[in-house]
Amino acid sequence: MSVEQPLWRALTAYRLLTLAYAISLFGIGWSEHEYQRPWGGVVYLSVLAVWTLATLGQVSSAQRCTKRFLAADITLALAGILLTPAVATHEHILDGGPTLPSIWTAGSVLAFAIKGGWRWAAVTSALVGIANVIERGALSRDTVHNVLLVWIASIAIGYVVEVARTSERVLARALRIEAATRERERLARDIHDGVLQVLAMVQRRGTEIGGEAEALGRMAGEQEVALRALVTDNAVPAPRDAPDEPVGPVDLRPLLTSLTAARVTVSAPGTPVLVGPYAATELAAAVGAALDNVRRHAGDGAHAWILLEDEPDAVLVSVRDDGPGIPEGRLADAEKEGRLGIAQSIRGRLHDLGGTVEVVSVPGQGAEVEMRLRK
Repeated sequence: MSVEQPLWRALTAYRLLTLAYAISLFGIGWSEHEYQRPWGGVVYLSVLAVWTLATLGQVSSAQRCTKRFLAADITLALAGILLTPAVATHEHILDGGPTLPSIWTAGSVLAFAIKGGWRWAAVTSALVGIANVIERGALSRDTVHNVLLVWIASIAIGYVVEVARTSERVLARALRIEAATRERERLARDIHDGVLQVLAMVQRRGTEIGGEAEALGRMAGEQEVALRALVTDNAVPAPRDAPDEPVGPVDLRPLLTSLTAARVTVSAPGTPVLVGPYAATELAAAVGAALDNVRRHAGDGAHAWILLEDEPDAVLVSVRDDGPGIPEGRLADAEKEGRLGIAQSIRGRLHDLGGTVEVVSVPGQGAEVEMRLRK
């Protein structure tokens, strides 16, 4: 919903209330013989009532409040002001009595302010001020006070509307950028989990085998570098919608126990560990990325242990290995080089889920990645 929509609803209510107020004032003035031609006032207020009721839909939104409607609306208001001397007595004018439309006129000015901003409001309120001076026949203190009140109020509201519209556009752009950035990070994680891992393996194996395989490995390495640069620096794709959540949570244990291998041990509770289906998929993918890091950096002979814990307020998954550990500063260097194993495939996934990741490593004693997801 637009930030200015409440203003349109308030304006609709204002027009109805001020119509009733203008009719009440006229009735009181008629009973006190303040009008020499009261039937002229009756005709005008009847037209004003029909117009106000018939155009309620016009002041419900900026799209329906057209320039043609605004022009007709302010014309009706100005006509009522200028018609007042022909209907009211001379004493009514001298005593500063209300015009036929009374404060209903301010609603017409406010419609200009909400629709077009402070500039439209300034011009329209100036026209109303001129009409009031003509109706009074002189520039009295009360006339100046009323004109300035409407002029300042309408300009202030118009300015606020312009600021609100600008803020709304800036917020919408920021949300689009954030969504696009998240999509790029998601694609980077998926690419790292698949394509980049394969290219790195081809490069490593090609170097080990030698010959034509070495040339193939070198080409794979070049493509890996290019692809890393693409997913970290280049244009952002259009954001996709958030994943749909099926009804009900799923058990996280089968997703993790499927990762069991000769050198991978999984320990899980005896009872189901229930999380949302999307969260379960992303958490399992993050664990898979941690295992890929173990195989790549700790060596094929390293053993890994996955521990799943179901705490009262969170789900905790730990991936520990018995490799050489992570050298100090290596994670920061890897992120600068565009290697997204922990930065995106693990931290990025948990961050999107509202979770946290902690990496603990002791040189010569392996490393442990602890992933915590709040329930």
